[in-house]
Amino acid sequence: MATVTDLLEEHTSYDDAVVGHLQRLVASWGTLSDLCFADLLLFAPVDWATDRFVILGQVRPTTNRTLHLDDLVGRVVSEQERPLVGRGWRLGAVVEGEIDITSRNERARMVCIPVRWRGELVAVLTRESALSVGRRPGELERAYVEVFDRLARMIAGGEFPFPVDEEGEAPRVGDGVMVLDASGRVEFASPNAVNALHRLGLYNSIEGARLDEAGLAEAQHAVEVAFAQELPASQEVIKGPDAVVIIRCVPLLDHGNVTGAFVLLHDVTELRRRDRLLLSKDAAIREVHHRVKNNLQTISSLLRLQARRLPAGAGRHALEEAERRVRSIAVVHEILSRDTADQVHFNDILPSLLRMAEDLASTDAPLRITTRGDAGNLQAALATPLAVVITELLQNAAEHAFPEERAASGELRVDVELARRDRELSVTVRDNGVGLPPGFQIEETASLGLSIVRSLIGTQLGGHIDMRTDGGTVVELTIPLDVVDEDLERL
Repeated sequence: MATVTDLLEEHTSYDDAVVGHLQRLVASWGTLSDLCFADLLLFAPVDWATDRFVILGQVRPTTNRTLHLDDLVGRVVSEQERPLVGRGWRLGAVVEGEIDITSRNERARMVCIPVRWRGELVAVLTRESALSVGRRPGELERAYVEVFDRLARMIAGGEFPFPVDEEGEAPRVGDGVMVLDASGRVEFASPNAVNALHRLGLYNSIEGARLDEAGLAEAQHAVEVAFAQELPASQEVIKGPDAVVIIRCVPLLDHGNVTGAFVLLHDVTELRRRDRLLLSKDAAIREVHHRVKNNLQTISSLLRLQARRLPAGAGRHALEEAERRVRSIAVVHEILSRDTADQVHFNDILPSLLRMAEDLASTDAPLRITTRGDAGNLQAALATPLAVVITELLQNAAEHAFPEERAASGELRVDVELARRDRELSVTVRDNGVGLPPGFQIEETASLGLSIVRSLIGTQLGGHIDMRTDGGTVVELTIPLDVVDEDLERL
């Protein structure tokens, strides 16, 4: 679906300032629609022609039924189809009348409001609602519509929307509304606003009082800021552990003078309770990863101590290999313990794995291991076995790729390259060693380390491994990321 910016670029030559003004209007007009109990449409002339208009936006009220069941955004209409819009554009004034709603086969009332930016007419906002024949509006409806009419005059005068972007999701009218006079005293409070005030422990009537006089000093601060700066101001009011209400004060202006304000109230007590639960859960998850990491490091230390007690030989070598595998898993949990997400940036793990491999070189010459590329963020279910796989491959290269006669001939180097493409991760480990023995097949290898690599890549990660000699040993891993995601969804 086309955005306001897309439609303006396609059909008009407005500059960025006008585009920003209309974007802010569309971003805040959910409140306008609720206040007037009507659908709102925004029209802009096509290339400044007065006989064709593009519909930039459409919003439906949450306080009333909608007139338009279809999505009208992006449609170009003629003045013949929308004569009141054309008349409102030419006159630059508020125009009222009745129109036919063909989709409902009924008549509706339309009010066309000129939209100005720095004194220049840039669009027309229409308010379209069903005819209310023979029905007397109640006090709440009268108060809401009066606020909308004041905002409509601000739109026509270029004073609304305000020259600031909305911060987060603003409360809606249905959450509760209070109307203040020019001195900041409450003229009207909707039933939902009264309920929110009750949640804050205020049970006396608030009409005719200032918010600080009623015991809401924090809310009064937002009102004073809004009146002083002539801009909306928000404040979160907290009463004890079980009551949190967001108060947003929107000043009402008349030629630059504050004539009052309307205040939106939103009870977010339950949302804040859930936030606290999520924070507690996140802390528990981090603590679990931290404890797993500590336990793995303890096991690693015990294996290392046991290996030192054995004489040099196969048994000691097996314990040392097991210790390194446990340590590589501990590195993943150490990264996970720093964040609440169940994923890690894999490149943060690599340095620890490389240091372990460099310490294993079977020659006196230094082994240089380099990395290129970025694997991005990986789920722990993928990062953990992949860390073990890379550890095994680096360990295999450090121990077997560089016999003494090869080490004496030049630099010992292992390159690790990571690449992420769409839903696939590829890892290439390349050394400049002696290469694979003739007739080597990984499916027939007796090496425990390569058997672990084959099992983890083929069985757990659903990937593919290829090993060949090309100026040394080249190992290419291909891992489909969607396989791991599907496994996580099943869990």
